[in-house]
Amino acid sequence: MKISLCTISFRHQLIDLKDIAFWARDTGFQGIELWGVHARNQSPLAIHNAQWMAAQGLSIPMISDYLPLQDHQELTRRTRALCALAQGWGADKIRTFAGMQASATVPAADRDQTTRALRHACDIAADHGLRLLVETHPGTLADTLASTVALIDATNHDALAINFDALHVWEGGDDPVTARRTLLPRIAHYHLKNISDRTRLPVFAPANVYSAAGCRAGMVPLMQGAYDYRALLREMQRDGDCEASLEWFGDAVFQTLAGDIAEIRALAADDLTPTGQKTRSVG
Repeated sequence: MKISLCTISFRHQLIDLKDIAFWARDTGFQGIELWGVHARNQSPLAIHNAQWMAAQGLSIPMISDYLPLQDHQELTRRTRALCALAQGWGADKIRTFAGMQASATVPAADRDQTTRALRHACDIAADHGLRLLVETHPGTLADTLASTVALIDATNHDALAINFDALHVWEGGDDPVTARRTLLPRIAHYHLKNISDRTRLPVFAPANVYSAAGCRAGMVPLMQGAYDYRALLREMQRDGDCEASLEWFGDAVFQTLAGDIAEIRALAADDLTPTGQKTRSVG
């Protein structure tokens, strides 16, 4: 399993991307997922690019952004620009949300409009040799397994894939292990994070997360939260092409990410027999 960190974790800190890359390399990460605003605002004088990252043993697997699905002209412009950025960084995936309305309450006309917009964005992504990922996330058309499957079917585009945020799948009432098996042909990336208790899940609301003064209560290291990741991680580790990002929004970024990746690697090591053959999953 290839593990990246997210630059969104450093959204309220003044840390150079070069320093983040050096730390990621030395801590055992294989990649850096770029937040869209960070990808767009690198200094034109910076040496950072796909070749420089590769020299550090790192890649940029995905650029995560928020495409304006309600405005066709702006969607076209922004998607083309995001694809160009992704190509410059050597990423083969761009991420967005499937609208801003919960699947249970969205009017049929709005659902159809979002589907058409995603199909259009997929056309642009495919023209650039990329895939467009929609994230499993509350308040979108990918907030439950059933709605996500319906969205995939309605969009009907080979370039459409899923960024599987396991905690949000769990938040939507589905079992992430079961949901992963259903969505696996379309899953192209994973986001991993955790929470101390289900009642604390609203702490991940975008307005709170993006605020420097937002509440961080309940955000906990990956293996210490209310959702038990062990069974899911064991299934993911059997997938040799699996790519995931640790998505941390709380304080103590370096310490938490270092601890999380160490725990994931330790779990993988525990699942190996002395002969190097993987044991059968207990999850």
